[in-house]
Amino acid sequence: MNNKPQLLSGLKILDLATMLAAPMAATLLADFGAEVVKVELPDREDPLRDLPPHKDGKPLWWKVTNRNKKGITLDVRKPQGRELLLDIIGNFDVLVENFRPGTLEKYGLSPEVLQARHPGLIILRVSGYGQTGPNATSPGFARVAEAFSGFTYLCGYPESGPMHIGFPIADATTGIFGALGIIMACWHKAKHPDAPGEVIDLSLVESMFRLLEFLPIEYDQLGQVRERSGNRSQYAGPSNIYRSKDGKWISVSASAQSIFENFAHQMSRPELIADPRFASNIDRVKNSEELDEIISAWFADRSQKEALEEMKAGSVAGGPVFSIEDIFNSEQFKARDAIIKVDDPELGPVAMQAVTPKYAKMPGAVSRTGPRHGQDTEDVYKSLGLSEKRISELRDNGVI
Repeated sequence: MNNKPQLLSGLKILDLATMLAAPMAATLLADFGAEVVKVELPDREDPLRDLPPHKDGKPLWWKVTNRNKKGITLDVRKPQGRELLLDIIGNFDVLVENFRPGTLEKYGLSPEVLQARHPGLIILRVSGYGQTGPNATSPGFARVAEAFSGFTYLCGYPESGPMHIGFPIADATTGIFGALGIIMACWHKAKHPDAPGEVIDLSLVESMFRLLEFLPIEYDQLGQVRERSGNRSQYAGPSNIYRSKDGKWISVSASAQSIFENFAHQMSRPELIADPRFASNIDRVKNSEELDEIISAWFADRSQKEALEEMKAGSVAGGPVFSIEDIFNSEQFKARDAIIKVDDPELGPVAMQAVTPKYAKMPGAVSRTGPRHGQDTEDVYKSLGLSEKRISELRDNGVI
């Protein structure tokens, strides 16, 4: 347990959300000392617990996504649960939720109601499409959001059609935007203590769309619809994934002129520098197929280790395509302490990512894995001023 002061010590967050995106926002802040209380229904666990992988029936994903949190139960759908939430909300700085738009309002817990009880409360509202618009009340999950945002359209090869990647990147991306949104709202409150709390409307779709950077301006100004190109970059050249003699993979990014010239010399092909097909990055992008044939042949004559050593010697930007096994064996990851072990009451020490980013003076820390269902319910409610009698009544009524 880390008892040292951290950057966000004293920030208190009530996490009503489920699954990934919104809970991840709270977890990113918990990694730096925010006190996060994770809420689940008393008779139903967060569906994230059902997602693989599991070990001995224990949810591994859950243990990372909800690390550093205390776990309680509360059913805000019931009148007593609603009143309990309103009773305790004054103890928190931030509330995080990802109900389908309109759901909190249906429970009588709209932002207006919550902030009437606690005017300074910051509320993060995460949804698939946002709180407004014709799609607002439609179910929104990561893959659907990735497709709707334009991201999936770009993934895959021209002949393959659009492809989803193997991880719900929209959830992770939205989690980062959510943490950023909370911190900005907290900064405003720190400068203006009497200002009303902010309500943050964050969608998975718009989080992914924001990452696509130049797509809107490209379409607006050039009328161009960018298409799929597999592993080959459409704006940098050479930039692709190449196969080595031993069947392994190397990613190369050599679009900067100096890096490309280094690479040409390293391949013993200095004439490529003056070749008008490859003279600039724009030229190399236009003639990427011809350039890739040359580069592919160079990699095909070398093992991954040999190619990487030569590239490093020539100051060529590139690196291996790692599996998780490769990451565990990487000296770079070891030197950075990028994988840590955290004691888990059910599985013993378990590996997970270290806190990111690294701070020199007040680093973050991971003190616990995701909580068992309702494991801190009694302790948390007592700390919030509830008597044992009231806690018992609430439990008997299925509210907690």
